[in-house]
Amino acid sequence: MLRNARLFRLQESLALSPQELEERLAARRFRPCGPLETATLGWSEPMGEDSRALVHASGGCLLLCARRQERLLPAAVVNELLQERVAEIEAAEGRSVGRSERRRLKETLTAELLPQAFTRSRRILAYVDTVAGWLVVDAASERLADDVVTLLRETLGSLPVALPNPDNPTVSLLTRWVSRGHGEAGFALGDACELRDPKDRQSVVRCRGQDLAGEEIAKHLEMGKQVVQLALDWSERLTFTLGEDLSLRRLRLADELIEEGGVAEAEDARARMDAEFTLMSGELREVIQALDGVFGLSGGGADARPEVVESAAADVPW
Repeated sequence: MLRNARLFRLQESLALSPQELEERLAARRFRPCGPLETATLGWSEPMGEDSRALVHASGGCLLLCARRQERLLPAAVVNELLQERVAEIEAAEGRSVGRSERRRLKETLTAELLPQAFTRSRRILAYVDTVAGWLVVDAASERLADDVVTLLRETLGSLPVALPNPDNPTVSLLTRWVSRGHGEAGFALGDACELRDPKDRQSVVRCRGQDLAGEEIAKHLEMGKQVVQLALDWSERLTFTLGEDLSLRRLRLADELIEEGGVAEAEDARARMDAEFTLMSGELREVIQALDGVFGLSGGGADARPEVVESAAADVPW
């Protein structure tokens, strides 16, 4: 259900009940793109359209779902038609088409083609842990996560959040774990990592399915490379890849945990989603607490970002 986790610490508790939050989200409910819109972003049903509810509460966590729809109009298609239109004008009128006229022609072509373009939608799950004080967004990219946070901020009117700002540098600690051949605080090394030379960011080595305590990895570390991504196993309950920005990717619950949680025995799809979300959010709460204990996620250095920078989502029609 959740494949990624980008973390944002709430600077203030969310003083809204699930019902009050539902009412706020309803004002920004998702709607499809209009004929001349390139993209829209709004709130959708996290448990599926049959539920109609925009908020799902479980174990002190409030599950939300942002939905983004965009029209697929490849730039190559517009440019090819633009060249044809320019060639026709130059041949018919015996003159060159200038830059400003090309720009106007391109805008006209885009307006003509947009209503015919296919649309693509994607759902981005997120939840607020009202107990631990975190907003977690299921997004692989920073930009997409910021879009969701911006949408939530504009929906609520205010949302003071901060990115993790570790006291202990992430790369240094991950490199130390790999060099020692083991993690700490319940984190065990997986079988994959990404190493990068701090003096040459283009020098990257990606390893998968390897013994990270082996000689090959040790040689890369001796040459000065550092670990910027590391596969970890949390207490044999949850596996994931931890990035240098403290994002979690490729989340996977242990099969035994899924069986114990009764996910497979759930009566329908909605019940299975509820059971899986309850399991995942509970495990992530403990994982984040452990990461906080190891890295000090709320450190306050000079480079701290006290609030998420407004992103391109502010330009997306609601």
